[in-house]
Amino acid sequence: MRFDEDRFSGNIESQRGMGGGGGGLGGAGGLLLGLVASRFGIGGIVVVLLVMFLFGGLGSVFQGGGGQQAVGPNTGQASADICRSDPTTRFACNVYTRTEEVWAQLYQAQGERFDPPKLVFYSQAGRSGCGAAQSAMGPFYCPLDQGIYIDTDFFTELSQRFGAPGDFAGAYVIAHEMGHHIQTISGINDQIRSAQRGVGEAQQNALQVRMELQADCLAGVWAAQANRAGATLEAGDLEEGLRAAAAIGDDTLQRSAGRRPVPESFTHGTSAQRQEALRRGFQGGTPDSCAGYMQGV
Repeated sequence: MRFDEDRFSGNIESQRGMGGGGGGLGGAGGLLLGLVASRFGIGGIVVVLLVMFLFGGLGSVFQGGGGQQAVGPNTGQASADICRSDPTTRFACNVYTRTEEVWAQLYQAQGERFDPPKLVFYSQAGRSGCGAAQSAMGPFYCPLDQGIYIDTDFFTELSQRFGAPGDFAGAYVIAHEMGHHIQTISGINDQIRSAQRGVGEAQQNALQVRMELQADCLAGVWAAQANRAGATLEAGDLEEGLRAAAAIGDDTLQRSAGRRPVPESFTHGTSAQRQEALRRGFQGGTPDSCAGYMQGV
């Protein structure tokens, strides 16, 4: 799948050159929060997760999503200038724009209107509605301001450090964060929040794993829909995404940090689970393919 077009969303911002935000671990939905936990311990991260990882799932992804703002292709000069600043940023803008368009079409097909998130670039440190954005966290989604935050240096780390090179590996990362936005606007955040109250840490983590796997599944749905719409997947694309999913599984991250994997501490799912979720979404090709992750919540 090629990501070299000059068609950019108008929902793109940049904090580069503005300096970092306040202290604290900001944001939620970051693909590398599991790595942060493996380095610095689970306890402090869990508190952040409970407060911030309050993304709903999909009973049906479109329920509760009405009355939203429609989105169309971007012609905004400010976004275009940001996106053309360097090849990696242009790539991220192209991926984001395609995810935005695919989800707008899916919502429209259900008679609903889609309110897209914003894509915010920063360098090393920035600010989100959830607190400080830090490059060590990896890309993340903040539900409080509905923003996807990314330091594009992450793509180099994904390729070189985690052994997951390729354009589609990077695209999967952005599509995963868009999946968290779909969960947020689907209207069942309160259901997940309620389920996390009054249960132990292991059960809270298990609920979080469900949400992360569902976001992986929704990334697969995006890839299938984009492929059907003419953005044809090239040989090896899906395999690139599956390698990325495996590289950021909780068990793999904990082993790479020299620790024995502790399933009760997992917050994103194992490598095998993440790969299965991405594959399920791609093979099913519709949001309903991912509904099972929230059954029984």
